[in-house]
Amino acid sequence: MKAALKKSIIVAGLGLATLLAVPAWADYSVGIAGPMTGEYASAGAQIRNGAEMAVADINAKGGVLGQKIKLEVGDDACDPKQAVSVANAMVNKHIVFMHGHWCSSSTIPASDIYNDAQIPMATVSTNPKVTERGLKNIFRIMGRDDQQGGVGGGFLAEHFGSKKIAVIDDKSAYGKGLADEMAKGLQSKGVKPVLRESITAGEKDYSGIVTKLKAAGVEVVAYGGYHTEVALILRQAQQAGLKLTILGGDTMSNNELVTAAGGDNANNVLFTFAPDSRLEPGAADVVKRFRDKKIEPDGYVLYAYAAMQLFQQAAEKAKSVKYADLQKALANGSFNTVVGTLSFDAKGDLKVPAFRVYQWKGNKYEYFK
Repeated sequence: MKAALKKSIIVAGLGLATLLAVPAWADYSVGIAGPMTGEYASAGAQIRNGAEMAVADINAKGGVLGQKIKLEVGDDACDPKQAVSVANAMVNKHIVFMHGHWCSSSTIPASDIYNDAQIPMATVSTNPKVTERGLKNIFRIMGRDDQQGGVGGGFLAEHFGSKKIAVIDDKSAYGKGLADEMAKGLQSKGVKPVLRESITAGEKDYSGIVTKLKAAGVEVVAYGGYHTEVALILRQAQQAGLKLTILGGDTMSNNELVTAAGGDNANNVLFTFAPDSRLEPGAADVVKRFRDKKIEPDGYVLYAYAAMQLFQQAAEKAKSVKYADLQKALANGSFNTVVGTLSFDAKGDLKVPAFRVYQWKGNKYEYFK
């Protein structure tokens, strides 16, 4: 009996020691979701890079409310059905905050799932519908397409109004919405596009639209859609002897465009995007550490970092990660992040959105001069 009792004590002691030796499990899970695979995977990589560094930095400083946070990653490949599956999986993982999705067509259906599950979310999706449905769980950390479309259309009218301009979209929620807003921006300045066309995203041959553009004498395109299709259109236009200048939205900030377009074709691409957060004084340390890791924090990298800061600061203001407390803190607070100060109106849109026009030069983009 004594030997058995001694053995039990040893086993119990080993069990306790083992428990003490195991690192603390993450107490709060947060999610990111976007196209981690597929033709837009480079955007997903930006989101992942930003969120991973932010989570590591937050945990290194003690976590959130004294608890570590764990990052869950969902891949929706910009497919709406897959986005709903990702959202349901995130709910089952009991995340307390989501940053995503990336494509508006994914964010819109997925956000209904998060809203039903009472999970607050930040997103960079720009279609107005994202925040026009009365959902209280969504906080958009980027401007809207009716804002950037107006900036883009006005810019084209001012700088290219004497040329023949076409407006093209890729039929996606993001692309059509943005193209429609750019067309409105042009027409508000008295410029009528000579063509209004749509293409199907994901195809490999856009010679048909290139032929139409060439026949109409188009020199400038206002494009609503993603960088992969623009790269192909530029390459095939060059092969057809057509020189095009294309102005798109925030998705043209992806440097994959430069390689895919070939030669110096990307130098003919302009785009609207939020002010360059890499130039924010408060982001200098984070920008340096990304570059030390050979990661250029362009595109959506710093926005993903900022989304995690937003969660951390909201939880600390609320002293809670419960939905009602977090939602109230997000709706009413002001948050200092690497992309600047974030605060939201009653719809969940940024109170102070801003867009600038950029141009590609080589493999870097900079403000249009």
